[in-house]
Amino acid sequence: MTAWPYGTPQWRGLRAAKLSANPLCEACIRREVVEEAKVVDHIVAIAKGGDPFPPLSGLMAMCEPCHNAKTNAVDHPNATGFRRALKGFDVDGNPIDPEGWAFAGRGLTVGEPALGNNEDLVLILPNQEGEQWV
Repeated sequence: MTAWPYGTPQWRGLRAAKLSANPLCEACIRREVVEEAKVVDHIVAIAKGGDPFPPLSGLMAMCEPCHNAKTNAVDHPNATGFRRALKGFDVDGNPIDPEGWAFAGRGLTVGEPALGNNEDLVLILPNQEGEQWV
């Protein structure tokens, strides 16, 4: 049997809305890797006081490997907190894990999803205007 709240119609609707809004793994996008998101993660785990049904900004669309790494590093009851939840660096050379380090020029804070807007999804080619990927 699925643990509460994941078996509820409210969670299924929230999960579908998040994956519709962010179909790609938000952690992989920071590393310029395109990977389909199949998991919706609570940024603040329910077991650590997070809202079971937060707004979409309280959730992160992730691929399974990124979700598993984040859960083991941060959300697991035995997590020490000394490992980075999300491994790798963004295109500016900043760690994609916002814990303790800010994203240079992006204004993201802990608790926000990796993609606050579509600014990161602009492709600018030489001598051409930028195009949105989505």
